[in-house]
Amino acid sequence: MSILVIGSVALDKIKTPYGESNETLGGSATYFSTSAVNFCPVNLVAVVGEDFPKKHIQLLKDRNIGLEGLTVQKGKTFRWEGEYGCDFCDAKTIATHLNVFAQFNPVVPDTYLNNKYVFLANIDPEIQLKVLKQMNKPKLVACDTMNYWIESKRNHLMKVLKNVDIFFVNGSEAKQLTSEINLIKAGKEILKFGPKVVVVKKGEHGVILFSKNDIFVTPAFLLESISDPTGAGDTFAGGFMGYLVKNRLFNKTNLRNAVIHGCVMATFAVEDFSPKRLTCIKITDITQRLNKFKKFTEF
Repeated sequence: MSILVIGSVALDKIKTPYGESNETLGGSATYFSTSAVNFCPVNLVAVVGEDFPKKHIQLLKDRNIGLEGLTVQKGKTFRWEGEYGCDFCDAKTIATHLNVFAQFNPVVPDTYLNNKYVFLANIDPEIQLKVLKQMNKPKLVACDTMNYWIESKRNHLMKVLKNVDIFFVNGSEAKQLTSEINLIKAGKEILKFGPKVVVVKKGEHGVILFSKNDIFVTPAFLLESISDPTGAGDTFAGGFMGYLVKNRLFNKTNLRNAVIHGCVMATFAVEDFSPKRLTCIKITDITQRLNKFKKFTEF
């Protein structure tokens, strides 16, 4: 069974206290795919410009990510430039150039229409709705969003939430969406909007998972060094969804394990700029880090 992901593939320019990168591979669909593919097949739908380096396409192919839905259009690829401070909190956006992504109107290839598992990455909720209308009754749909869409397209986002099973959101966005100060209240309130599961990401402070009859809280995996936190949330979602799809049973135990797998995958993403680390890890690396995480948290 495979996951269909619709999102961005981009070129990033990033500066952190530990270095900087320019014209490196980025984008929500990129990070999600390179994470999830460690557990199950992934098909990607996105758009890039004519300037998109062939080496990046080859890298994704080498990871066995399905690229039939990757469209190359006339023009330049979506570019994002950001800078992080010493605390690695939300990046300061220096520049955003949507380029071909500004006209992104995804048409899901016929061969992907029957995908039973769909992840709608952080894109315009109107586009997320258009994608859902194209699909043939998926079994499980998950989505992500950001503060910009909560503020500018709340009505469309609320329609999306009525049609998804799992919703990924960070702590500040959960509060913004619900006008709740307390995250527990915010998570419970979002469940009323439609999703069966709400996953609240808190960065270095861990994750809270909400479902109808369960709340699960876990810390983040401790790292001594971080190079670039870009894409950590998308990587988390990839690990979470990849694990769920691999195991197919969406029960309490698997949901909790999915959170842990997502946390572990995110740690690989932040160890280097762009998804470099994600593209060279093996299952043994993931297993070793899962075992270490267990030792950190058991009592």
